[in-house]
Amino acid sequence: MKMDKIRYFDHAATTATKEEVVKEMLPYFNLNYGNASSVYSIGRKSKKAVEEARSKVSKAIGAQSKEIYFTSCGSESDNLAIKGVAYANRGKGNHIITTKIEHPAVLNTCKTLEKQGFIVTYLNVDNEGLINLEELEKSITDKTILITIMFANNEIGTIQPIEEIGKIAKNHNIYFHTDAVQAIGNVKIDVQKLNIDLLSMSAHKFYGPKGMGALYVRTAVPFDKIQDGGHQERNKRAGTENVAGIVGLGKAIELAYENFDAYNKKLTMLIDYYISQVEEKIPYIKLNGHRTKRLPGNANISFKFIEGEALLLNLDLKGICASSGSACTSGSLEPSHVLVAIGLEHEIAHGSLRVTFGDDNTKQDVDYLIETLIEVVEKLRNMSPLYEDYIKKKEG
Repeated sequence: MKMDKIRYFDHAATTATKEEVVKEMLPYFNLNYGNASSVYSIGRKSKKAVEEARSKVSKAIGAQSKEIYFTSCGSESDNLAIKGVAYANRGKGNHIITTKIEHPAVLNTCKTLEKQGFIVTYLNVDNEGLINLEELEKSITDKTILITIMFANNEIGTIQPIEEIGKIAKNHNIYFHTDAVQAIGNVKIDVQKLNIDLLSMSAHKFYGPKGMGALYVRTAVPFDKIQDGGHQERNKRAGTENVAGIVGLGKAIELAYENFDAYNKKLTMLIDYYISQVEEKIPYIKLNGHRTKRLPGNANISFKFIEGEALLLNLDLKGICASSGSACTSGSLEPSHVLVAIGLEHEIAHGSLRVTFGDDNTKQDVDYLIETLIEVVEKLRNMSPLYEDYIKKKEG
């Protein structure tokens, strides 16, 4: 099988910045370069561009412009949301509820807060990655101040029952934060309908620039700044505004929801085709995550008797970019905490492959991926003593 180009199937890790987004950003590097906090004309131009982007973000999720704060990334947004609410509400309580399958930006933030005297409950998930709403409600105490549960999982694509979680939080007068980094552009979000109080996003997950994020905080939700400096972002996030990045995020989220239906229809078609073909043509596999309550372009499949790293390297040699899970944990030798949480044995979790489709993928690309997978999986299994033993036992 001849490799004629690079085929990229890791859009959950990052996406290419769209040309329309780059075009919108360019003037703010060297023409309209004024500091948005300055009072003279070129500074006011930058300030206007920032506020226009803020309006685009708020419109996309059903919020008000004044409820949007710009950050450097999704991880900073998560930190600001969780620590900000924790510090501001310490007098009311010190209990936070989250899940065992959150992104490290949430899990490690919670671990830091535990060292500072906060108590964190880490909810279990079932074998499809869903929380139990009854367990969530039973975990609430009179000291609970925040529930932070991701909208959709970055590794297995499972979408949580966000509206129901929001109702539970509202009924108990608890603030609800969701890491929606993977959901923006893939799910329609109305923060009012879903009773979301805080929401994190990152531009490079929906064809915007890297190093640019945003945080929605409902009006009247008390939260403290966690970074000292100037008075930017209404004194909640110090630092000179990244005007070009902010403009890029605004344009990217605008495009994401303008093209939402066609984009997600295409991704759903491709992922359904991919899953059905792999299940039909490759034995000893397991689809991870929920079969239907999942992001439209995400498929995580475990290939038994294979090491994920060897699978990725062999695919790379064929020009295929994929992942074994979160890009933020790719340096770890431990199996994915998400796959362990849904009950996979370590040796099966180690053989998992995540593919996430995007705008640039075609059915021809997916066919190439499937053909290559069949070839590589067979090759690696033929080298595996575990597979050889399994076949001998099965035949014997």
